[in-house]
Amino acid sequence: MRNLLCLFCIFISLSATAQKKAVIQLRSPGGAISFSFQLLQGQATYQVVFKDKIIIDNSTLDLAFSDGSFINRNAQLGQAVYREVSEDYTLTTGKASRVHAPFKEVMIPIQQPAPHPRRINLVVRAFDDGVAFRYEFPVQAGWKSFVLTDEHTTFNLAGNPMVHTLFLPGYTTSHEGVYSTMLLRQVKQDTLMDMPTLFEFPGPVFLGITEAALLDYAGMYLFKQGKALTSKLSPLPNQTAMKVKAVLPFKSPWRVLMISDRVGSLIESNIITSLNEPSKIKNVSWIHPGKSTWSWWNGHVVPDTLKGAGMNFITAKYYIDFCARHGIDYHSITDFGEHQWYVDDGAGLMPGPHSDVTTPVPGLNMQEICDYAKAKGVGIRVWVHWAALYPKLDAAFALYEKWGIRGMMVDFMDRDDQEMVNIQTEILQKAAAHHLHIQFHGAYKPTGLSRTYPNELTREGTLNYEANKWDEKGVSPDHDINIPFTRMLAGSTDYHLGGFRAVPKEQFKVQFIKPLVLGTRCHMLAMYVVLENELPLICDYPAAYEGEPGFEFIPDVPATWDETRVLDAKVGEYIIIARRRKEDWFVGAITNHDQRQLSVPLTFLREGKYHLDLYTDAPDAKERPNQLVKEGKGVTKEASVSLKIAGGGGAAMSLKKSP
Repeated sequence: MRNLLCLFCIFISLSATAQKKAVIQLRSPGGAISFSFQLLQGQATYQVVFKDKIIIDNSTLDLAFSDGSFINRNAQLGQAVYREVSEDYTLTTGKASRVHAPFKEVMIPIQQPAPHPRRINLVVRAFDDGVAFRYEFPVQAGWKSFVLTDEHTTFNLAGNPMVHTLFLPGYTTSHEGVYSTMLLRQVKQDTLMDMPTLFEFPGPVFLGITEAALLDYAGMYLFKQGKALTSKLSPLPNQTAMKVKAVLPFKSPWRVLMISDRVGSLIESNIITSLNEPSKIKNVSWIHPGKSTWSWWNGHVVPDTLKGAGMNFITAKYYIDFCARHGIDYHSITDFGEHQWYVDDGAGLMPGPHSDVTTPVPGLNMQEICDYAKAKGVGIRVWVHWAALYPKLDAAFALYEKWGIRGMMVDFMDRDDQEMVNIQTEILQKAAAHHLHIQFHGAYKPTGLSRTYPNELTREGTLNYEANKWDEKGVSPDHDINIPFTRMLAGSTDYHLGGFRAVPKEQFKVQFIKPLVLGTRCHMLAMYVVLENELPLICDYPAAYEGEPGFEFIPDVPATWDETRVLDAKVGEYIIIARRRKEDWFVGAITNHDQRQLSVPLTFLREGKYHLDLYTDAPDAKERPNQLVKEGKGVTKEASVSLKIAGGGGAAMSLKKSP
């Protein structure tokens, strides 16, 4: 599982007179990435170089505390401690099941003199696909706790790279919006930029900035001040000054710089999980990634012949039977008529003063539903509003386990301040004790905790197809193609997939019941492969799928992977991703609004014969986007597949190893 090999430790003593000139340097195992640290005129600064090209020029590192002191005013350096580590570990869920993660590390003690003497260690790790650093606060005399008012981590990007980011109006956000692309100099001053953000330098060289291991800390954003970017932390509720309250010993999250001259390597990278601790759940055998119905999206459509439709056993049975027929892992119970499945006197789906997540609405017998589903080999999940769940967390989880519920979507969190971060961690910990998986909605980006708490199956934090129920523009293929290069760099990305009513752009209209989607049927199928998502939703209703071309691909595609390879990609234009589960491979290709011809060499296959099922856009996909062409044939790794993709289209493949 986890094999740490410490190869060597080197201690470097720096004299007081040499400290301000000394440069502490760390190189990645392969040597392509270099991180340099030094004190310049009393300021702690760093620089990042990739293949002899400066990516981040001298940038300051600073922390502001409530007592007014700053960590690096007249700071002095202690001994720098180096080590080299090779780590091998397994993941319960994710883009790869086995990860080999060699890295080099340096710990740099920074001593702040009187009148506020304190020591903070800057810990830096260099991988072959990026570099990360964090602040560590060891136990020390005279300093027991602190309040952080700001973290001044800056990123002075070299030149004028292209920026692919999500601008946000404030810290209270569901992180759902349309991504922008512009040159760095065009980014407005004092505007919050969500993470991950992708920067594209000439060459090309790609830099993704995000964070890992967000625990007991505030979420971080990027903020342009002058020519450089600086960190901004989400403030604690009901005030703006305090960002983090801490008791020593303490650690900040990792500030992660994903770097490569091939954008696909950022998507393939496991650096985020590698910066997190191993699983705290000893027995993970009960954790099962899988696909789930999501009838809220389609409007809880049932046949006209089904008498008694509503929040009851009859309606649940209809969807459970559909899951059982097609090997779909879970059925989700959410609401009916915009009222929660549990007792609540709030407006819409918002909790009221007498909300009770342990009491189903009259006529709903959860034990009966769970027992029936179990007999059919289907798991039951539920939707809950976090503010209704949290006051009754222990009682609710114990009851859900008793009923046989397998997991839940926890929704409307919309914050990433330290308090909310700790609430989410507590939810994961207590859910694990009751064998429940968690899907966070209206929530911030993943930070790799799926390694530490693998019952976290997925997160939202992106504008997705749920918006088609109310957004007059609809979520477009031009938006979809941005997600793998931005939000998905952080990890699993829930997206409300499976809409089977595609229409041309000019025919799109808002429908709360039976929503429409843009892009072709093949674009939708391919999204199940393109996105990393350990709990893909199947959002349409049974009759929308059964007998429809291409539906058989959706139950077949896995929800977690042993290997991921980006075969070809151009930011904002197209991407082709191949993912392996055991001996079988699945390939997804999507494009923006432009049609294109692509070729996919099958050199990633292993030796032997495979059966290929290929789904491509129909010749008239522009007018009839739900039509597709399916072709089946035998192939080997010597073959190449030609893809003709319509504007807003896609292609999907399954490659099954032949006996």
